[in-house]
Amino acid sequence: MSKNKKAIVVGSGIAGIASAIRLVVKGYDVEVFEKNSYLGGKLTEIRLGEYRFDAGPSLFTMPQFVEELFEQADRKSTDYFDYKRSDIACHYFFEDGTFLPFPADKKKLLHEVENRLKIDVNPLSEHIEHVEYIYRKTHKTFLEQSLHQFGNYFSKDILESILAIPKLGLFSTMNEVNEKRLNHPKLIQIFNRYATYNGSNPYHAPGILNVIPHLEHGFGTFFPKKGMNDIPQSLIRLGKDLGIKFHLNQPVDEIVVEAKKVKGIQSKGDFFPANVVFCNSDIRPAYKYLLPTEKIPKKVQKQEPSSSAMIFYWGIKKKFDQLDLHNIFFAEDYKKEFDCIFKDNSVDSDSTIYIHVSSKMKPDDAPETGENWFVMVNVPSNSGQDWEILRKKIRANVLLKLSRLLKTDIEPLIEVEDYLDPIRIEERSSSFAGSLYGASSNDRMAAFFRHPNFSNVKGLHFVGGSVHPGGGIPLCLLSAKIAVSTIKE
Repeated sequence: MSKNKKAIVVGSGIAGIASAIRLVVKGYDVEVFEKNSYLGGKLTEIRLGEYRFDAGPSLFTMPQFVEELFEQADRKSTDYFDYKRSDIACHYFFEDGTFLPFPADKKKLLHEVENRLKIDVNPLSEHIEHVEYIYRKTHKTFLEQSLHQFGNYFSKDILESILAIPKLGLFSTMNEVNEKRLNHPKLIQIFNRYATYNGSNPYHAPGILNVIPHLEHGFGTFFPKKGMNDIPQSLIRLGKDLGIKFHLNQPVDEIVVEAKKVKGIQSKGDFFPANVVFCNSDIRPAYKYLLPTEKIPKKVQKQEPSSSAMIFYWGIKKKFDQLDLHNIFFAEDYKKEFDCIFKDNSVDSDSTIYIHVSSKMKPDDAPETGENWFVMVNVPSNSGQDWEILRKKIRANVLLKLSRLLKTDIEPLIEVEDYLDPIRIEERSSSFAGSLYGASSNDRMAAFFRHPNFSNVKGLHFVGGSVHPGGGIPLCLLSAKIAVSTIKE
């Protein structure tokens, strides 16, 4: 490919940056246009006084997909990026006082569960093997190639997936599968929570989503030594070394299409020509605001939005020995919580609380005597709720619950504070209704309903969490890989 081929990437989320790197490796001159004053999309950071917070995604799995980008560019990843494995995947806290650490190592995990829950751990061991089986039989078919190209359905991988269908849980919900396979309600609750990794409801999402735990228990959980924000920052450094141009505070007004062929973009009154355009914007706002001549596919428009989040960033002037990098404080009535999120568009007074404390792994994220708490509650996407009232209600409930379970009055310990709600999420990332993952997977056919990584406009491609294969860092990186592979020269 000659160097006069031009590519423009709209948006600098992790999928947009990964697309830019793959495009420049493919021989394109690449420019990235970002409306915000910072790069990295949801993977940005917040600094409040002496505290630093990862603003968005806080779990890092499958680092091989990041390393692959450096390999593609013939660079050493260690020259740009470093990370370490976490010994504990998560700490779980329950209302009855049960505390359950989940080590990354399977043998240690089984020992902890047997010791603390006093149960036979063979069903858990078999379930972990089962989720690995689902991954082996589906990842090449559903995650690593387009589901929207007819030719991809004639392969050995597709045949293996079809033959495995009776064991994949397609016709049961995640909760039904977990209730059948696991022998303790707390384990069922733990494995149901993986539905939240793509903003879905385990009481409606298909059992095939039980593949998600394999990302933790099969590959492990990791933490970048400079924080989660270093994932995009390291790739941005690579991109700049490769000659990619990044434009900040440069919103795209329109993706210009003529005769079903992309011509470039319009930004701040100027036209920028391109042979291909990769759109890293959420798919619904992309059609509504950037593609005025194109109609969004009806099946995409009808998809249920994923859940959103209420996040508090708290600088806490105390250290808590019982907290680790990742911590979950479960709601007592888990099903009621999901009914509120997906059926009632409301918030339960007793919500599951997730706390990410990066200063446990990166001490300079907080003063020596304190911790930086990223405190998240799953909430519905925005449909007109009064988020000012809901935020105050959630904050009060979270403080009450944490103070009770940690046996410490938390509010007086908060030195600095900020928050993120569905309104702010939508404003900053252009995600539809503030949803975190585009569409939910509360339907067994949801994977096929996601927008493909290409379009009927020649040269126009889509990447990110709202299109195939879905949300989360690994899948966003795969969306870039798939989209670049679909370019027709």
